[in-house]
Amino acid sequence: MNVKIEDSWRKVLQPEFEKPYFPHLIAFVRGEYATATVYPPGPQIFHAFDACPLPQVKVVILGQDPYHGKGQAHGLSFSVADGIRTPPSLQNIFKELQADIPETPPAPNGNLDRWAEQGVLLLNATLTVRAAEPASHQKRGWEQFTDAVIQKVSEEKEHVVFILWGAYAQKKAELIDARKHLILKSAHPSPYAADRGFFGSRPFSKTNAYLKQHGLEPIVW
Repeated sequence: MNVKIEDSWRKVLQPEFEKPYFPHLIAFVRGEYATATVYPPGPQIFHAFDACPLPQVKVVILGQDPYHGKGQAHGLSFSVADGIRTPPSLQNIFKELQADIPETPPAPNGNLDRWAEQGVLLLNATLTVRAAEPASHQKRGWEQFTDAVIQKVSEEKEHVVFILWGAYAQKKAELIDARKHLILKSAHPSPYAADRGFFGSRPFSKTNAYLKQHGLEPIVW
């Protein structure tokens, strides 16, 4: 199957595109876009991959679903498109960043393309969602695909930091080879969970310390 995705990802994920589930997933997604309002816009479904080719990946931040509000989702987990108000979870991410690395300038907006361009793969487990219907595209095949992505990063790379916020993301740790990567786990940054271990977890400084330890450029968060 010909999937419009960045070339380095296409090369390692091609076997996934040939598996029986994938054409069914694509048919479902196409039907949804044809009959309902779905986010992100079609050309941005694989934006996380286009913005961060496999050879550049240094960090993976795993989300669950795209934002389901108008104009928010643009293909990067936790990120919102330019001009969109910063959602509560992302506000808490920025709050922890300021506490963790105080010299970091305040975020200019909620668009995290600036992270992706430095090697942060902002990956949602499910890549599409119906407007105002959270979890509406779960269990349709996206999770099988993104699990394969996580496994490929683990297999193909060394010294990647996997940031797993919340119970859902933490279950993905079993897909990662902890002998050659760093796995950081904490509570989710949502307002419902951030006070239970997200605040004070210092994922940004821990990530940069690990990258520098292995001769890699730290992320300018």
